[in-house]
Amino acid sequence: MKAIQLREFGGPEQLRLEEVPIPTPGDHEVRLRVHVAGLNFTDLGQREGRLLGTPPLPFIPGLEAAGVIDAVGSAVQGLASGMRVVALLPNQGAFAEYALAPASALLPIPAAVSFEQAVALPSQAPTALLGLRVGARLQAGESVFIPSAAGGVGTLLVQLARTLGASRVIGGASSEPKRALVTRLGADAAVDTTQPDWPARVREATGGRGADVVFVSGGAEAGARGLQALAARGRLVLFGAESMFDSQWSREQMMGLVAQNQSIVGFATFTLPLEERQAALREALSRVEAGSLRVVVGQTFPLADVASAHHALAARTTTGKAIIHVGA
Repeated sequence: MKAIQLREFGGPEQLRLEEVPIPTPGDHEVRLRVHVAGLNFTDLGQREGRLLGTPPLPFIPGLEAAGVIDAVGSAVQGLASGMRVVALLPNQGAFAEYALAPASALLPIPAAVSFEQAVALPSQAPTALLGLRVGARLQAGESVFIPSAAGGVGTLLVQLARTLGASRVIGGASSEPKRALVTRLGADAAVDTTQPDWPARVREATGGRGADVVFVSGGAEAGARGLQALAARGRLVLFGAESMFDSQWSREQMMGLVAQNQSIVGFATFTLPLEERQAALREALSRVEAGSLRVVVGQTFPLADVASAHHALAARTTTGKAIIHVGA
Protein backbone atom coordinates (compact mmCIF):
# COMPACT_ATOMS: atom_id res chain seq x y z
CA MET A 1 0.00 0.00 0.00
CA LYS A 2 1.02 3.63 -0.37
CA ALA A 3 1.78 5.45 2.88
CA ILE A 4 3.58 8.50 4.17
CA GLN A 5 6.63 7.53 6.22
CA LEU A 6 8.50 9.73 8.68
CA ARG A 7 12.03 8.38 9.14
CA GLU A 8 13.67 11.53 10.54
CA PHE A 9 12.27 14.39 12.59
CA GLY A 10 12.38 17.72 10.85
CA GLY A 11 10.57 19.77 8.25
CA PRO A 12 7.78 18.76 5.87
CA GLU A 13 10.38 17.44 3.42
CA GLN A 14 10.84 14.47 5.78
CA LEU A 15 7.35 13.20 4.86
CA ARG A 16 7.90 10.68 2.07
CA LEU A 17 5.46 8.56 0.10
CA GLU A 18 6.54 4.91 0.16
CA GLU A 19 5.24 1.41 -0.54
CA VAL A 20 4.76 -0.55 2.70
CA PRO A 21 2.99 -3.82 3.57
CA ILE A 22 -0.74 -3.76 4.28
CA PRO A 23 -1.14 -4.26 8.06
CA THR A 24 -3.03 -7.19 9.58
CA PRO A 25 -5.52 -6.38 12.37
CA GLY A 26 -5.06 -7.92 15.80
CA ASP A 27 -7.89 -9.65 17.67
CA HIS A 28 -9.39 -6.38 18.94
CA GLU A 29 -8.49 -4.24 15.94
CA VAL A 30 -10.17 -3.14 12.74
CA ARG A 31 -8.50 -2.43 9.42
CA LEU A 32 -9.79 0.66 7.70
CA ARG A 33 -9.59 1.43 3.99
CA VAL A 34 -8.84 5.11 4.38
CA HIS A 35 -10.73 7.54 2.15
CA VAL A 36 -9.68 10.80 3.83
CA ALA A 37 -7.42 11.84 6.69
CA GLY A 38 -7.42 14.99 8.79
CA LEU A 39 -4.45 17.28 9.46
CA ASN A 40 -3.83 18.85 12.87
CA PHE A 41 -1.24 21.05 14.53
CA THR A 42 -0.36 17.97 16.60
CA ASP A 43 0.84 16.35 13.36
CA LEU A 44 3.24 19.25 12.84
CA GLY A 45 4.62 19.00 16.37
CA GLN A 46 5.10 15.26 16.13
CA ARG A 47 6.83 15.60 12.75
CA GLU A 48 9.35 17.85 14.50
CA GLY A 49 9.70 15.41 17.41
CA ARG A 50 8.79 17.98 20.05
CA LEU A 51 5.60 16.53 21.52
CA LEU A 52 5.15 13.94 24.22
CA GLY A 53 3.54 10.80 22.86
CA THR A 54 5.29 10.99 19.49
CA PRO A 55 5.83 7.42 18.24
CA PRO A 56 9.39 6.13 17.74
CA LEU A 57 10.79 6.46 14.24
CA PRO A 58 9.94 5.36 11.64
CA PHE A 59 6.17 5.71 11.69
CA ILE A 60 3.20 6.55 9.49
CA PRO A 61 1.74 9.88 10.72
CA GLY A 62 -1.89 10.92 10.84
CA LEU A 63 -4.36 10.94 13.74
CA GLU A 64 -7.75 11.15 12.02
CA ALA A 65 -9.13 8.77 9.43
CA ALA A 66 -12.49 8.17 7.78
CA GLY A 67 -13.24 5.32 5.43
CA VAL A 68 -14.69 1.85 5.14
CA ILE A 69 -13.93 -1.17 7.32
CA ASP A 70 -11.89 -3.65 5.32
CA ALA A 71 -11.23 -6.38 7.92
CA VAL A 72 -11.99 -7.03 11.60
CA GLY A 73 -10.14 -8.94 14.31
CA SER A 74 -11.50 -12.18 15.72
CA ALA A 75 -12.70 -10.59 18.98
CA VAL A 76 -14.40 -7.55 17.42
CA GLN A 77 -18.17 -7.34 17.80
CA GLY A 78 -20.67 -4.88 16.36
CA LEU A 79 -18.45 -3.82 13.47
CA ALA A 80 -18.28 -5.42 10.03
CA SER A 81 -16.60 -5.01 6.68
CA GLY A 82 -18.21 -2.34 4.53
CA MET A 83 -19.27 -0.04 7.39
CA ARG A 84 -18.46 3.67 7.02
CA VAL A 85 -16.52 4.75 10.11
CA VAL A 86 -14.39 7.54 11.51
CA ALA A 87 -11.68 7.34 14.15
CA LEU A 88 -9.00 9.16 16.10
CA LEU A 89 -6.10 6.71 15.81
CA PRO A 90 -4.16 6.28 19.08
CA ASN A 91 -1.16 4.81 17.23
CA GLN A 92 -1.15 7.17 14.22
CA GLY A 93 -1.23 5.74 10.70
CA ALA A 94 -3.97 7.75 8.93
CA PHE A 95 -1.75 8.94 6.08
CA ALA A 96 -1.94 5.58 4.33
CA GLU A 97 -4.29 3.59 2.15
CA TYR A 98 -5.00 1.22 5.05
CA ALA A 99 -4.86 1.89 8.79
CA LEU A 100 -5.40 -0.12 11.97
CA ALA A 101 -7.49 1.09 14.90
CA PRO A 102 -8.79 -0.42 18.13
CA ALA A 103 -12.45 -1.26 17.67
CA SER A 104 -13.23 1.07 20.59
CA ALA A 105 -11.85 4.04 18.64
CA LEU A 106 -14.33 3.76 15.77
CA LEU A 107 -17.73 5.37 15.36
CA PRO A 108 -20.17 4.79 12.49
CA ILE A 109 -20.66 7.72 10.14
CA PRO A 110 -24.34 8.68 9.68
CA ALA A 111 -25.61 8.25 6.13
CA ALA A 112 -26.15 11.98 5.66
CA VAL A 113 -22.58 12.85 6.72
CA SER A 114 -19.73 12.73 4.18
CA PHE A 115 -16.28 11.28 4.81
CA GLU A 116 -14.89 14.83 4.59
CA GLN A 117 -17.29 16.16 7.20
CA ALA A 118 -16.69 13.21 9.50
CA VAL A 119 -12.89 13.35 9.42
CA ALA A 120 -12.98 17.01 10.47
CA LEU A 121 -14.43 16.03 13.85
CA PRO A 122 -12.48 13.36 15.84
CA SER A 123 -9.94 15.80 17.28
CA GLN A 124 -11.65 19.17 16.90
CA ALA A 125 -15.22 18.39 17.98
CA PRO A 126 -14.36 16.96 21.44
CA THR A 127 -11.95 19.86 21.89
CA ALA A 128 -14.71 22.38 21.15
CA LEU A 129 -17.58 20.70 23.00
CA LEU A 130 -15.62 19.62 26.07
CA GLY A 131 -13.52 22.77 25.99
CA LEU A 132 -16.70 24.76 26.51
CA ARG A 133 -18.25 22.39 29.05
CA VAL A 134 -15.25 21.05 30.99
CA GLY A 135 -12.52 23.61 30.35
CA ALA A 136 -14.41 26.91 30.27
CA ARG A 137 -17.40 25.72 32.31
CA LEU A 138 -19.45 28.07 30.17
CA GLN A 139 -22.56 29.46 31.85
CA ALA A 140 -25.65 30.72 30.05
CA GLY A 141 -25.41 34.43 29.33
CA GLU A 142 -21.61 34.62 29.29
CA SER A 143 -19.50 36.03 26.46
CA VAL A 144 -16.81 34.08 24.60
CA PHE A 145 -13.85 35.21 22.51
CA ILE A 146 -12.20 32.77 20.09
CA PRO A 147 -8.96 34.22 18.59
CA SER A 148 -8.43 31.65 15.79
CA ALA A 149 -12.10 31.45 14.91
CA ALA A 150 -11.66 30.47 11.25
CA GLY A 151 -9.65 27.32 11.99
CA GLY A 152 -10.76 23.75 12.51
CA VAL A 153 -11.53 24.12 16.22
CA GLY A 154 -12.50 27.77 15.98
CA THR A 155 -15.26 27.32 13.42
CA LEU A 156 -16.85 24.72 15.72
CA LEU A 157 -16.35 26.82 18.86
CA VAL A 158 -18.15 29.79 17.31
CA GLN A 159 -21.24 27.70 16.59
CA LEU A 160 -21.24 25.56 19.73
CA ALA A 161 -20.65 28.45 22.13
CA ARG A 162 -23.93 29.95 20.98
CA THR A 163 -25.69 26.57 21.14
CA LEU A 164 -24.46 26.02 24.71
CA GLY A 165 -25.76 29.35 25.96
CA ALA A 166 -23.26 32.13 25.26
CA SER A 167 -24.97 35.49 24.98
CA ARG A 168 -22.23 37.03 22.86
CA VAL A 169 -19.63 35.32 20.67
CA ILE A 170 -16.66 37.23 19.25
CA GLY A 171 -14.25 35.65 16.79
CA GLY A 172 -10.80 36.69 15.72
CA ALA A 173 -9.17 36.06 12.34
CA SER A 174 -6.29 37.35 10.25
CA SER A 175 -8.04 38.29 6.99
CA GLU A 176 -11.28 39.83 5.81
CA PRO A 177 -12.53 36.63 4.11
CA LYS A 178 -11.89 34.68 7.31
CA ARG A 179 -13.68 37.29 9.42
CA ALA A 180 -16.62 37.19 7.01
CA LEU A 181 -16.77 33.41 7.48
CA VAL A 182 -16.73 33.80 11.26
CA THR A 183 -19.68 36.18 11.05
CA ARG A 184 -21.59 33.82 8.78
CA LEU A 185 -21.09 31.06 11.33
CA GLY A 186 -22.92 33.16 13.90
CA ALA A 187 -20.38 35.37 15.65
CA ASP A 188 -21.72 38.72 16.85
CA ALA A 189 -18.44 40.42 15.94
CA ALA A 190 -15.16 39.54 14.25
CA VAL A 191 -11.90 41.32 15.09
CA ASP A 192 -8.63 41.55 13.18
CA THR A 193 -6.09 39.65 15.28
CA THR A 194 -3.19 40.91 13.14
CA GLN A 195 -3.66 44.33 14.74
CA PRO A 196 -1.92 44.90 18.09
CA ASP A 197 -4.98 46.55 19.62
CA TRP A 198 -7.32 43.56 19.13
CA PRO A 199 -7.88 43.12 22.90
CA ALA A 200 -9.37 46.63 22.92
CA ARG A 201 -11.65 45.64 20.04
CA VAL A 202 -12.85 42.64 22.05
CA ARG A 203 -13.63 44.93 24.98
CA GLU A 204 -15.56 47.24 22.66
CA ALA A 205 -17.58 44.27 21.42
CA THR A 206 -18.44 43.32 25.01
CA GLY A 207 -19.49 46.76 26.23
CA GLY A 208 -16.10 47.43 27.83
CA ARG A 209 -16.14 44.36 30.10
CA GLY A 210 -13.99 41.96 28.14
CA ALA A 211 -15.00 38.38 27.41
CA ASP A 212 -15.94 36.00 30.22
CA VAL A 213 -14.14 33.18 28.40
CA VAL A 214 -11.13 33.53 26.11
CA PHE A 215 -9.70 30.52 24.28
CA VAL A 216 -5.97 30.57 23.49
CA SER A 217 -4.07 27.97 21.49
CA GLY A 218 -0.81 29.88 21.05
CA GLY A 219 2.17 30.65 23.28
CA ALA A 220 3.14 33.48 25.61
CA GLU A 221 2.20 36.42 23.37
CA ALA A 222 -1.23 35.00 22.58
CA GLY A 223 -1.80 34.32 26.27
CA ALA A 224 -0.79 37.84 27.28
CA ARG A 225 -3.11 39.39 24.71
CA GLY A 226 -5.87 37.04 25.81
CA LEU A 227 -5.55 38.29 29.39
CA GLN A 228 -5.99 41.86 28.13
CA ALA A 229 -9.28 40.83 26.52
CA LEU A 230 -10.53 38.92 29.59
CA ALA A 231 -13.30 40.18 31.86
CA ALA A 232 -13.02 40.28 35.64
CA ARG A 233 -13.69 36.77 37.00
CA GLY A 234 -13.11 35.43 33.48
CA ARG A 235 -11.39 32.21 32.41
CA LEU A 236 -8.49 32.06 29.97
CA VAL A 237 -8.56 28.54 28.50
CA LEU A 238 -5.24 27.26 27.14
CA PHE A 239 -5.55 24.34 24.74
CA GLY A 240 -3.72 22.74 21.84
CA ALA A 241 -0.13 21.70 21.25
CA GLU A 242 1.16 25.24 20.69
CA SER A 243 -0.11 26.45 24.07
CA MET A 244 2.50 24.22 25.75
CA PHE A 245 5.47 26.16 24.39
CA ASP A 246 6.93 29.55 25.27
CA SER A 247 4.22 30.24 27.85
CA GLN A 248 5.85 32.57 30.38
CA TRP A 249 3.86 35.04 32.44
CA SER A 250 5.19 38.30 33.86
CA ARG A 251 4.80 39.46 37.45
CA GLU A 252 2.50 42.26 36.28
CA GLN A 253 0.27 39.82 34.42
CA MET A 254 -0.02 37.58 37.46
CA MET A 255 -0.80 40.54 39.72
CA GLY A 256 -3.53 41.66 37.34
CA LEU A 257 -4.96 38.16 37.17
CA VAL A 258 -5.16 37.93 40.97
CA ALA A 259 -6.62 41.42 41.33
CA GLN A 260 -9.31 40.71 38.73
CA ASN A 261 -10.18 37.27 40.15
CA GLN A 262 -9.33 35.71 36.80
CA SER A 263 -8.33 32.11 36.11
CA ILE A 264 -5.98 30.42 33.67
CA VAL A 265 -7.33 26.98 32.80
CA GLY A 266 -5.40 24.25 31.03
CA PHE A 267 -7.48 21.97 28.84
CA ALA A 268 -6.65 18.82 26.86
CA THR A 269 -8.83 16.02 25.58
CA PHE A 270 -6.22 13.24 25.47
CA THR A 271 -6.29 12.85 29.26
CA LEU A 272 -10.08 12.58 29.39
CA PRO A 273 -11.77 9.15 29.40
CA LEU A 274 -12.29 7.62 25.96
CA GLU A 275 -16.02 7.28 26.67
CA GLU A 276 -16.32 11.03 27.28
CA ARG A 277 -14.43 11.89 24.10
CA GLN A 278 -16.44 9.41 22.03
CA ALA A 279 -19.70 10.77 23.43
CA ALA A 280 -18.66 14.27 22.33
CA LEU A 281 -17.74 13.00 18.85
CA ARG A 282 -21.03 11.12 18.59
CA GLU A 283 -22.90 14.29 19.58
CA ALA A 284 -21.05 16.31 16.95
CA LEU A 285 -21.81 13.76 14.23
CA SER A 286 -25.48 13.92 15.19
CA ARG A 287 -25.46 17.71 15.06
CA VAL A 288 -23.88 17.65 11.59
CA GLU A 289 -26.43 15.08 10.45
CA ALA A 290 -29.26 17.28 11.76
CA GLY A 291 -27.83 20.36 10.05
CA SER A 292 -27.32 22.29 13.30
CA LEU A 293 -23.51 22.19 13.08
CA ARG A 294 -21.61 23.18 9.96
CA VAL A 295 -18.25 21.62 9.14
CA VAL A 296 -15.96 23.98 7.23
CA VAL A 297 -13.63 22.02 4.95
CA GLY A 298 -10.88 24.26 3.64
CA GLN A 299 -7.98 23.10 1.53
CA THR A 300 -7.66 19.49 0.41
CA PHE A 301 -4.43 17.77 -0.61
CA PRO A 302 -3.58 14.44 -2.24
CA LEU A 303 -1.65 11.90 -0.16
CA ALA A 304 1.48 12.48 -2.22
CA ASP A 305 1.42 16.18 -1.28
CA VAL A 306 1.15 15.95 2.50
CA ALA A 307 4.26 18.14 2.78
CA SER A 308 2.39 21.03 1.15
CA ALA A 309 -0.46 20.52 3.59
CA HIS A 310 1.99 20.83 6.49
CA HIS A 311 3.43 24.02 4.99
CA ALA A 312 -0.05 25.52 4.55
CA LEU A 313 -1.18 24.70 8.09
CA ALA A 314 2.04 26.05 9.60
CA ALA A 315 1.64 29.28 7.63
CA ARG A 316 -1.99 29.51 8.80
CA THR A 317 -3.23 30.00 5.26
CA THR A 318 -5.89 27.30 5.63
CA THR A 319 -9.50 27.92 6.63
CA GLY A 320 -11.51 25.39 8.58
CA LYS A 321 -10.22 21.82 8.35
CA ALA A 322 -7.33 20.77 6.11
CA ILE A 323 -7.95 17.32 4.66
CA ILE A 324 -5.81 14.70 2.93
CA HIS A 325 -7.53 12.68 0.18
CA VAL A 326 -6.18 9.14 0.30
CA GLY A 327 -8.51 6.73 -1.53
CA ALA A 328 -11.63 6.64 -3.67
